Amino acid sequence: MSLSLPPQIRLRGAAMSLITLLGGVSLAVIPAATVAISARQFNLHEQGAIAVAVMFATFVGQVTFAVVVESRLSSAATARRVTFPLWLAALSVLTAIIVGFNSSNAVALCVALPILLASLEVGRGVSVAERLDTREIWASVLVGSGALAGVLVAFSAQTWGMIPLVAGIAAATCVRSLPVSHQPSRPDPAVMGWVVADTSITGVIYPLLNVMILAFIGPAQAIIFTAISTVSGLLAIPLNFLRLRLLKEHSRLDIGVSGLALLGAIVALGILEATGTFGFIFGSAWSLSDTALPLAVACAWRATSILTTIPFAALRRMGAVRLLTGLRAIVAAITFALAGLGLVTQNIIWVFAGMLVAELISAVIYEGARRSRTTLVIKD
Repeated sequence: MSLSLPPQIRLRGAAMSLITLLGGVSLAVIPAATVAISARQFNLHEQGAIAVAVMFATFVGQVTFAVVVESRLSSAATARRVTFPLWLAALSVLTAIIVGFNSSNAVALCVALPILLASLEVGRGVSVAERLDTREIWASVLVGSGALAGVLVAFSAQTWGMIPLVAGIAAATCVRSLPVSHQPSRPDPAVMGWVVADTSITGVIYPLLNVMILAFIGPAQAIIFTAISTVSGLLAIPLNFLRLRLLKEHSRLDIGVSGLALLGAIVALGILEATGTFGFIFGSAWSLSDTALPLAVACAWRATSILTTIPFAALRRMGAVRLLTGLRAIVAAITFALAGLGLVTQNIIWVFAGMLVAELISAVIYEGARRSRTTLVIKD
């Protein structure tokens, strides 16, 4: 979106971008609500398994998003149009119904989470990329309302808190499945392969780390790692929004809106931690642990990602999929090594610190690659 547009048009565009961006809270709320509800409904070992399942489900959602959305947005020779697949919508609604009838079964929930989060990830990604802002606002309200109702039910010592949560997901899925006037582009098979490969390489790190935390430190720390990752994931909302917008076209307006939202999210998280809200939401696993410093480091790690998002999206638009796969493999190895080194201390503060240092190194790598690629394009 050009800054040369009339002020009223730029203001309206910024307002719609901000509203749609804020709707991303609904995506981050589902993992947090799942952990909060499970803290009051399942025993400690089941909570630990669910915490790992949440991280794994997030990974599955990222890979599904790469296949359905990002591969098309990265296929430079096509129209780069995306839609929400009806097969994924139907599978998500069916899964939500099954969980609704088995809401006290931890195994059923663990199996269902990857499908539900994949549907949420793809549905929101399509709406943001295609600027289906009104539809996305309604879908976000439905998801958020269902999560809130589920948490309130759990707080009242009831055992059916998962029912309104999955009902909200199902309702939002139906809204996101409404017909659109365009057809999805056919992604370049080679591009899809490279995009899925680099997404998988990067995304698999976090569920693996949580499995290691569960095995070596215990379920309580695995729960805390998932809870802090989920809470700090509020900062990922403007970053994911920005990446989707920049995959379509470079926009200084969206960069500015996302940067302001990032600062606002950091302030909000600080207030919620200081007032003890997170301890109330996540229960004893949070309230009995020293979480302030790990949360601060996790927020720094998330916020630093804006330095990698901009050059990453630029390289995607250039069609540098092979280069990005190689770079992300290097970045993933660095991240896993530094986070694993932090795990040796048996303190998750150092796990997040390792990821923060790796993100700073990644920013330098991506920006260097962007400048090098831009120079080559100019010479050609």
